[in-house]
Amino acid sequence: MDERMADLAYAAGWTLVRRSPERAGRAVFRRLADRDWRAHGGGTRGLERNLRRVVGPHATDAQLRALSKAGMRSYMRYYYELFRLPAMGRERLLSQTRQSGIEVLEGHLKAGRGVVAALPHMGNWDHAGAWIAARGTPLTTVAQRLNPESLYRRFTSYRESLGMEVLPLTGGDANTVGVLARRLRAGGLVCLLADRDINGTGLEVDLFGEKARMPSGPAALALNTGAALMPVSLWYDGPFWNIRVHDEIPVAPGSSRSERIQETTRALARVFEGAIAEHPEDWHMLQPVFSADHEADRVRRRDTEDGRWD
Repeated sequence: MDERMADLAYAAGWTLVRRSPERAGRAVFRRLADRDWRAHGGGTRGLERNLRRVVGPHATDAQLRALSKAGMRSYMRYYYELFRLPAMGRERLLSQTRQSGIEVLEGHLKAGRGVVAALPHMGNWDHAGAWIAARGTPLTTVAQRLNPESLYRRFTSYRESLGMEVLPLTGGDANTVGVLARRLRAGGLVCLLADRDINGTGLEVDLFGEKARMPSGPAALALNTGAALMPVSLWYDGPFWNIRVHDEIPVAPGSSRSERIQETTRALARVFEGAIAEHPEDWHMLQPVFSADHEADRVRRRDTEDGRWD
């Protein structure tokens, strides 16, 4: 799909889905998930490569395929709710959410201490942001720049309509890292997706027995500002959204700043590992996370550019 068609498709989704009967809409997105899963395209294969690390080598191919089918359905549920959330209403967001640990997070904020909430790509992170905003807590987050620019603006406007301040990961007029640090020092909440290295500057950590790459931003912000670093995991349970705020990860001691950030990021990876293992079908990770897959992608791109297709 080219950029213009992608923009039009998302625009249609935000217009049509919220106006359509919910039961029918969910059924359509479930069928789309099953169609993509049967086609076994690049996204499904990427999901299965990641899930293979979660379930281990002893899981059968049939078990992995069943898990990836559930994973694609969860992933498309996220997209359905992406379009539907603005029409769901505050009372529904609050009543259909089950949570644990939020009181500790909110306690830090009430005491004037900022919080870095670090999330893996699980469940519905847009819902989680809308939910805590509906509880009266403003938050700041970061969005990856999308092409075309009009699509990026649609996503930004959508998230702002749910009560979030959205900063660009790259580009824009603001110094994003500087703004995040100011929000934290002022006792604010910053929410960051933190299980995938997007810009190639992430740190290598152990994840499910392999090397993987994760961004250093959450640990660095906690170190620089004194904010509490709190992992948050999300998953579905029937009609309910589930949110767990895990215990704070203290910034690790060390002889250097880089060593402290590295060790803190490793500790964050261990919490993510446990959360993903409990709800692997709700880990929406179709892109490379593990270092071996990053290297394989790099080799494929190099060979394609060199004219080799073997």
